[in-house]
Amino acid sequence: MSDHATTIDALRRGAAPEALAAAREAVAAQPDDATALRLLAAALRLSGEREAALEAIDRAIDLAPDDANLHLERAGLMLDGRKLDEAQASLARSVGLDPNQFPAYIIQGQLALGRGDLDEAERLARTAARIAPEHPQVAALEGSIALRRGNADLGLAILSKAAQRWPDEAQLRHALGFAYLAKGHLAFAEQTFRGLLERKPDNRGLRVLLADLLRRQGRPADAADMLAPLVEGDAAPPAVRRLVGEIELQAGRNERALELLRDAMSRQPRDRRAIAGAVEAWRRLDRMDEARAALDAALATHPEVDDLWRARLAFEPFAQDSARKVAQRWLAESPDSVAAMETMSTIHDSAGEGDEAEALALRIVERQPGHARAELRLIDGLLQRGDNDAAVARVKALHGQAPDDAARRNVDALLARTLDRAGRRADAVSTWSRLHAEAVDRRLPLPPVTEAPEGRGWPEQAEAQEGAPGVLLVWGAPGSMIERVAMTLESTGLPVSVDRYRPNPPDDDLQRYDSAQRLRDGDLNASEFGRRWRAALPGRRPGIPATAPVVDWLLTWDNALLHGLRPALPEARLLVAVRDPRDMFLDWLAHGAPVQFGMPDVLTGAQWLARTLEHVAELHEHDLLPHRLLKLDDVADEPEALAKVLADALGLHIRTVPKASIPPRFAAGHWRAYAEPLAEAFAVLTPVARRLGYPEA
Repeated sequence: MSDHATTIDALRRGAAPEALAAAREAVAAQPDDATALRLLAAALRLSGEREAALEAIDRAIDLAPDDANLHLERAGLMLDGRKLDEAQASLARSVGLDPNQFPAYIIQGQLALGRGDLDEAERLARTAARIAPEHPQVAALEGSIALRRGNADLGLAILSKAAQRWPDEAQLRHALGFAYLAKGHLAFAEQTFRGLLERKPDNRGLRVLLADLLRRQGRPADAADMLAPLVEGDAAPPAVRRLVGEIELQAGRNERALELLRDAMSRQPRDRRAIAGAVEAWRRLDRMDEARAALDAALATHPEVDDLWRARLAFEPFAQDSARKVAQRWLAESPDSVAAMETMSTIHDSAGEGDEAEALALRIVERQPGHARAELRLIDGLLQRGDNDAAVARVKALHGQAPDDAARRNVDALLARTLDRAGRRADAVSTWSRLHAEAVDRRLPLPPVTEAPEGRGWPEQAEAQEGAPGVLLVWGAPGSMIERVAMTLESTGLPVSVDRYRPNPPDDDLQRYDSAQRLRDGDLNASEFGRRWRAALPGRRPGIPATAPVVDWLLTWDNALLHGLRPALPEARLLVAVRDPRDMFLDWLAHGAPVQFGMPDVLTGAQWLARTLEHVAELHEHDLLPHRLLKLDDVADEPEALAKVLADALGLHIRTVPKASIPPRFAAGHWRAYAEPLAEAFAVLTPVARRLGYPEA
């Protein structure tokens, strides 16, 4: 055997103590041998002694500064320690000494990928492929680049093929797991990462990743069990204990959740998530006295933490003396806390103590000029006293305090609402119109509206397959307050798919502007329309069984979609939220909508809304699809009434959302106050209002 054979053999077997003993013996015998020091560094790295390993490799580089392999190994140590800049320098030195140093190109490519420089990562991958075209790490890098470029299909194809060829290559399988994740194949991703964890059971990152996969598949108890080893003993960081506690809450294991969350909160009393989780666990276990005592104890040592005071107030009825006493303690302990002043001001308002509430609002704006809620309270006080000009002047003065354009737009929106309350309706319309016109380039264009079919009827309504899960399509035009319907359905526990309104919407035809016209013209096949919608569902609803009902909140509606829905999705039912179209238009103008469509001018917006609602009227008059019109005029601001209307429409028990979560909007019929400044727009909308059952005036 060579002088280093014993160390090399132990390293190959993963026998860290044996490798370390042999390497130290070799270095003691030959302290100026760079190879001995390199092997000592490898043994120290295997033993988890990264800093000592770095010291050893640096000593080796001092002895053999031209050895490219030493610089490469130093780069690996830098990557272990997340010292990416130093790693890059070592890699550059390695490549400079030996242009054919394949591993250096691979690690440089991984670094480029990590910092988002995909073009550089591709260049390095091509260079590495010229040196070793059949190496599994080339495939891992190429597949990862495809994933980062958004081509999940190509990434999965590269990585799955390579993984079949090199099933034991850990880096390759790691990338493959993320390819499965990108495609929404959670079970395959779980299987892949489980295999990696079996090889490295101490890998905390993999364990947390697997737990998240289990949670997303609707298995929170399994997720919590996966993380249980991380919270054994007292050494686990508070953030880890809080994470496991949150998952235990999802699993309904409230006792265990409370134990972990209370411990996390005691160690990190400023951790908002730990506090919120503990509050929820106490509520579920109905341990109100225990919660009060624990929070009072925490506040005794940390009276400056506003979140602890908020949690403490959560266990007192808001309008009662006990809540007032807690808020008074909070303000006494933290007299400069804006949150404490806000809370006390709200309590004063609820008790009819307007002067006291307004005094606190003044204190808040002195401390934080432009504070939104306090300014609203002061403006409201002026309006209630009939000092309309002063209210408008106060809002206009806020323009000078706005730090940027976004803040100034918020002030303009507040100005318009103040002008509305002051009875200056023409000025309010002018302000709203200007805000919409200025924003039109930042918003989505108004969706096209198809013409009514000419000379041909609708396709036959197919029969739904037996056992097919129910499909509820939910939609409402801007101003309908459809978002309150979606919120109420979600609170009931229905799996409402809201992803069409989020950054990564589904890739199906109900998301595309041109689908309605293409279906009408025959350019889009109905069966393909239905197939793509169904194919996207698993990725849109991770963790939800395929047999569960589908609730899909649509972006827009056009009756031409019936050319796809009637034959290809016969199980679909449509729920349409409506209000008086003139109230809808006023609400859209004043408050916007869940999807931000651009309104170039008032008349264009009214014409588009009228054409869109004519499709709803036609659908309803001729019953073109099983549907329900949900009239929200008198219930949109009343959670209990809204829940009852929904329950009647769907035949389900619907939970009531908290009143505080629904900010008030214009009362039904408020459009009449704008009959003059919006006369032209309302003239366009009145015919469809009549078709939907609303009075002409």
